[in-house]
Parts: sequence; structure tokens; C-alpha cells
Amino acid sequence: MSERFDVVVIGSGPAGYIAAIRAAQLGFKVACVERWKNPAGEGVLGGTCLNVGCIPSKALLASSEEYEKLTGDLGEHGITVTGAKVDIARMMARKDGIVGKMTKGIEFLFRKNRITWLKGHGRFLPSADGFFRIEVAGEGEPEVSEAKNVIIATGSNPRQLPGIEVDNESICDNVGALSLAAVPRRLGVIGAGVIGLELGSVWRRLGSEVTVLEAMPAFLAACDDAVAKEAARSFAKQGLDIQLGVSIGDVRKSRKGVSISYADAKGEAKSLEVDRLVVSVGRVPNTDGLGLEAVGIEVDERGFVPVDDHCRTRVPGLYAIGDVVRGPMLAHKGEDEGVMVAELIAGQAPHIDYNTIPWVIYTAPEIAWVGKTEQQLKAEGRDYHAGQFPFAANGRALGMGHPEGFVKVLADAKTDEVLGVHIIAHNASDLIAEAAVAMEFKASAEDIGRVCHPHPSMSEVVREAALASNKRALNM
Repeated sequence: MSERFDVVVIGSGPAGYIAAIRAAQLGFKVACVERWKNPAGEGVLGGTCLNVGCIPSKALLASSEEYEKLTGDLGEHGITVTGAKVDIARMMARKDGIVGKMTKGIEFLFRKNRITWLKGHGRFLPSADGFFRIEVAGEGEPEVSEAKNVIIATGSNPRQLPGIEVDNESICDNVGALSLAAVPRRLGVIGAGVIGLELGSVWRRLGSEVTVLEAMPAFLAACDDAVAKEAARSFAKQGLDIQLGVSIGDVRKSRKGVSISYADAKGEAKSLEVDRLVVSVGRVPNTDGLGLEAVGIEVDERGFVPVDDHCRTRVPGLYAIGDVVRGPMLAHKGEDEGVMVAELIAGQAPHIDYNTIPWVIYTAPEIAWVGKTEQQLKAEGRDYHAGQFPFAANGRALGMGHPEGFVKVLADAKTDEVLGVHIIAHNASDLIAEAAVAMEFKASAEDIGRVCHPHPSMSEVVREAALASNKRALNM
């Protein structure tokens, strides 16, 4: 007889494993379906984010930043280092060790919360007796489990470009780009989005000559214009060659590397020869093979599972969260949706303010924002006032050797409610949390300005920008 659960979660990425844990905390009998295997062929939890996404990329970003410090940035501190070398194998081993520690940590949390791990690929069978039926195909015979509630959290896959075959050797997606055995002399990146910029930055610091080809005419169009312009200047200074408005033509592999034919923004024919090519043009929902038709669900024209504001599908008891639904493909957004759905199943009344979900790009400097951009407010016709303060005027930033960037605060012209905060700085990913909290509680710019911030600290720049929005910055 099939084992019955109160909740079955399909997928164990950040959205899925958090949903499973929260549901278990609320007293439900929970199972989580996951088919992922590591390079050694062992089943692992964590999905794309922990295995080949957020966690390993941040490990390599940190390693490459440490190398760049040794080879140049420490000079202004009066520290001279000679003979610094890159050991890629050891660097990759460190990255893999961090991934292993994190995935084992989720296994521990599953055991602690008595969550059953159903190993294999899950797909829906026709429901029966008021229960969803999920077939899990692993190494043995497929097994069927039943659930009163199911949460789809199957994540996303790299978007493919027609005519470009990814082999993760010469032509890589994010998986291959995180596992190169040597530093390529010339690296090409198609796509100047988050993943392309982060991976391009890693290999540029380690010695690659990096060219980024982007189809969009504007750089980082989702960012506030002032931040995008500052980032473009910074990346160009670092040596990233970012070309906008290009149209990719033929991509050919040879024994020497990869040849890319393209047209530039003026329509002129160009070519680029590289040793390795990274294709990073976004991600698409992973819903293939789920058998959604068996439960009466169809994905939309972009492949997303249609849901309401609380991640409910039109089928009672069936939910979808994370990268398979509308909204930004952000791990922390999926985590919050997982918590929300688990609490909805328990009869609680949670909600998510999607306008207060922060975005981060882990380049150097980091880029982070929450809420509206200035161009969005202008398009809406909303009256606002803006304040901006540079880290170049901050003692802590100068002492750390990171004076680049600024904080920008946008607030409603009448109520002073904070509408958006935009940061480009060394540790923007940490600083943005204050802004997210402030906006969640509907704080005004004056509220932030009147909160005592530690001195000296980079957080003071957030306060100064809030004060500047009311024309009363204290240090400028």
C-alpha cells in the first residue's frame, strides 16, 4: 500500500527544503522528492542553488577576490606579496567541500524534522480517493506515494540558445563554468546578467581575458540607472569587455577553442575567438516530466505554473513555489514562498510583500536593491525625492580600501515612505537588509535617518543617503 503524507514537496532546492522543514515544524507528516546526484553518483539535497549555483559560485568569487588582493590590491596598504600562484584544483576542492557541508546539513535537518527523502524523479499520477499520487522513479522499481497536499518546487534550468550545443567543456553553462580545470586565457560570456557577470568576474580575476556579449542595448536594465552606470564604469576599469546590443550568429568549436560570429550594436560583423565560452542567457522553469496533465494543470506560455498571490494553483491542495512560478528567480524569494505555503496549509494567514524582496549581484563591487527604481517611479508618475551618498566620504570604507559606490534612497514626496533603496558597494548584500526591514515596516526616510548607526561603519552611508533625501546629510 502506498505511504500517505500530509505534504509532499517535489524538489529540495531552497524553496523546497525550506517548505518541507516549515511544514514539519507545524506538525505535518512530510516527504520531499529529490533526484539530484553529485559527481560521485551519490544522492544529494539542495538542488541547483547549493550544488551548482549560489553556494559554489560565491565560494569561487571569494577565492578569486582573495587572489586579486594578493596580486594588486594590497599594495596601497603597504603590503607587498610576490610569487602568488593559483592552484585551481585546490580552489575547486574548497568549493566542493563547502557544497558538501551544506548539502549534508540539509540531510541533518531532514532527519531532525523527520522528513522522508524520496529519492528519484517525481511525477504525478491521476489522483484517487482525494489524495494526490506521486510516482518516484529512482534506482529500483518506481514507488508511489500519496499526499493530501503537494508543493511543486522543481526550480529552473539554464536557458539554451538555438544552434549552440553546451557540452560543459568548450561551451559551458553555469555548471561547467564552475568546474573548469584551468584558467582559460580567453573567456567569452554570452549574457551580461547576474550569472554572466559573476562568473566572468571570477575568471577575470584569476587571469582570463573576458569578453561579455549582451543582446540588450542597455546594461543591467533591471537596476536603477545610476547604479547601472556606476557598475559599467567599475567593470570596464577592472578589464571586463562588455559589448551591448549584439546579435549572435554562428558559434563553432574547434581544437583551439570556440569561434563566435556576431553583429555589434551598429550592425557591423564581428568575430571573437576564445578558449572557453559560457552561455548565460537566463533560466527557464523546470516542469518537464512532472505529469502535470494528470492533475489538470497546464503551464503558461513561458513555462511557469500559474498560481495566485499565495502560490495556490487552481487545483485545491496543489501549490507551486520558487523558480517555477511568476516573479524573480531568487532563492530567498522561493524560501519565503515555501514558508508561506506551509503556513497556509496549517490554516494560518501569511503573506509576502514582493516589493520588499531584495536583489543582489555578487560582483565587486556588489550591487543590491529593494523596491522601486527611479525610472519606475517616473514611469508611474509618482512624486518622490531622492538622496544619494558616496562611500568615498565614509571613513570605514576608506580604511578598508573600498571607497567605490554609493547608497541611493527614494522616498515618497508627501509621506516620506521609503519606496526603494539602491546600493553599489563592497558589502551591498549585507547593507540591503536594513533597507528591506525598513520597507517591510513602512518606514520613512526620516526614520532611517534618526536611527543611530555605529561609527565608523559602512552602514552609516545608508543613514546619510536617507538624510540626503530630505536635504540634510550630515557629512556632505
